[in-house]
Amino acid sequence: MESRRRFICGCLGAMAGCTLFPSLTPAKLIDILPPSDPADGKTFRVICFHDVRDNLRSSFDTMNMLDPYAVDTGTLTSIFSWLQANTYRPVTVRDIEASRNGGKPLPPRAVLLTFDDGFRSHYKKVLPLLQRFRYPAVMGIVTSWVDTPPDTPVRLADNFVVPRDTFMSWDDVQKVAASGLVEIASHTHDLHHGALANPQGNELPAATSHLYLADQKRYETDAEFEARVTDDLRECLQKLHERTGVTVRSMVWPYGAENQPVRRISSSLGMHTQFTLEAGPNTPDVPLDRLRRILMTYNVDIGAFELSMREPATNRGEINPVERVVQISLDDVYDPQPDLQEKKLGDLIERIYRMQPSSVYLQAFSDPKHTGVAEAVYFPNRHLPVRADLFCRTAWQLNTRSHVQVYAWMPLLAFRPPAALAGRMEAVTAAAGAPANRREANRYRLSPFDPAARTFIREMYEDLGKYSAFTGLMFGEDAVLDDYEDAGRHAAQIMQRWGLPTDIGRIRADPALMSRWTDAKTQHLIDLTKELEQIIFNSQNGGDVLTVRSIYPEVLLDRTAPARYAQSYAAFLSNYDFVAVLAMPSRENVSNPERWLDSLADITQATPGGERRTVFELQAVDWGTGADVPTATLLGEMRRLRQRGAVNFGYYPDNFARNAPELDAMRDLMSLRSRLDPTSINALLQAQHKGVTR
Repeated sequence: MESRRRFICGCLGAMAGCTLFPSLTPAKLIDILPPSDPADGKTFRVICFHDVRDNLRSSFDTMNMLDPYAVDTGTLTSIFSWLQANTYRPVTVRDIEASRNGGKPLPPRAVLLTFDDGFRSHYKKVLPLLQRFRYPAVMGIVTSWVDTPPDTPVRLADNFVVPRDTFMSWDDVQKVAASGLVEIASHTHDLHHGALANPQGNELPAATSHLYLADQKRYETDAEFEARVTDDLRECLQKLHERTGVTVRSMVWPYGAENQPVRRISSSLGMHTQFTLEAGPNTPDVPLDRLRRILMTYNVDIGAFELSMREPATNRGEINPVERVVQISLDDVYDPQPDLQEKKLGDLIERIYRMQPSSVYLQAFSDPKHTGVAEAVYFPNRHLPVRADLFCRTAWQLNTRSHVQVYAWMPLLAFRPPAALAGRMEAVTAAAGAPANRREANRYRLSPFDPAARTFIREMYEDLGKYSAFTGLMFGEDAVLDDYEDAGRHAAQIMQRWGLPTDIGRIRADPALMSRWTDAKTQHLIDLTKELEQIIFNSQNGGDVLTVRSIYPEVLLDRTAPARYAQSYAAFLSNYDFVAVLAMPSRENVSNPERWLDSLADITQATPGGERRTVFELQAVDWGTGADVPTATLLGEMRRLRQRGAVNFGYYPDNFARNAPELDAMRDLMSLRSRLDPTSINALLQAQHKGVTR
């Protein structure tokens, strides 16, 4: 998903006149390529091209504005020749659909060629090459651009126009459609642009974002959003049919940005085959409405192309091989005075840009009293007060300006509904005899067993995903049930279904029952997080939603601790991309922090998957005294963890206003990019290739 977001950022950044594509040394072809795709009759690759230009490489650095996703005519010819020489067999959409529906299997090394945006070069340069090689292809057409009158520039964004002859005329479109080699696909009528997506002026893809209606000071409703997209796609289909006689069956999403609502709209209009910009093979498990494509860029050569044709699908959690995390509270950015809030946001963006970590865990809820309970949030929603509509803007700015992955840090259970709703939902309750000093005893949490509470939680996550764009979810430390919880009415009903007694005292007296109860509660909470992950996945612009689950250090160090929290280190490693260990010595009243951290690191090393998927979250503030942890102490802990084999670490909280911890000192350990040479950077971009900012 991050690769797609970088492509989106790049496209809108280019429209805004930004320079987001530095000159990079081309990656070298590795000596041993991964194996080809299986010849199973259903697996295939899709290649995505944009504009095709003569002498592209020599002119790239001299032109003020050039599409970095264009390819040179000679390069395209070489790619076609390589496909031919290596027995790749170009196929059609109809071939692919037939293979998926029990028809003729695809040939080995099947490949589908696609060309986006309807550039004039697709008629002038691409069609002759297709005819020469007898290759079929798909061309995605933006009908509003083709509709533009002669001698009238095509407006791609508010401040970015291109000459009309950049794109095909209707006569050109008719000719390619009549060639017998080209299938015309919808690329929308007029949704290939960024559109206002929050009150602060940020632009996100128009096809997938609920727009902010500035004149009315509100967002589109779901009905308005769906009607706008439906009307646009229907107009595109109608124009293409009237002009070419074809019935369009395929949808090419602008920027590769799509989500469940727009996929559903496209399918309802007869376009069941839909294309994204996720890399990798289209194996039989990849649905037709989310087909992967390999994006070609201006600097592609045959070596890089061959590597991309062997590249496996991105595995979950492998977007960043090493994590450096800064956890940020939006309460520190919020200010009732808009000018001061904007200054604080700018200071934060600059600090993260200079520090260059890989990820930010960004608080999406308001908790100024540090109770751990969300009584207000930073995004539009149907239930809780909005302290400020700030999360979307901050997440987008961090991603596009500071170039980090952004995880929405959210409670799982700790939402406090308004009084009118609270009476309809059950909170987590403890059994009689529970001691008062339990860690979560005073934190208000909704019961995960109450259907009404689960609906409330789901709707909060639905609204978060609907009005924001981000990389993943970080589930906070409230996601626990201790060894006296939950003793509520709805929990008792579920316990009966589990075959357990409803008397918690009886369960606690029987080790076998206690073990079953602990495992069941642990899985119940995991299932809820997976449900919320799917909700966010359905709303975002394609790709996986990465997940992080917080875990208390006791769970790793003490065999009896899982029962006190309904947490399992092994289960978390299996269900989430990362597990964030709250490795905060003073918070745990540890007498020997070094030995304690060593023990945690050793356990992660000894646990399958632990080294790769564990993030050590260190503390930058001593909550007992309120004083900042000295930067030297924090750095010492990071170095010690690294020496013990820990791969991923970060800290909380970051106080950018008082430069705590100290930026210049932290950068050496927190920055990943500062130690990469140009070839390494390019290799990472090749692996992540793709990336509407303003």
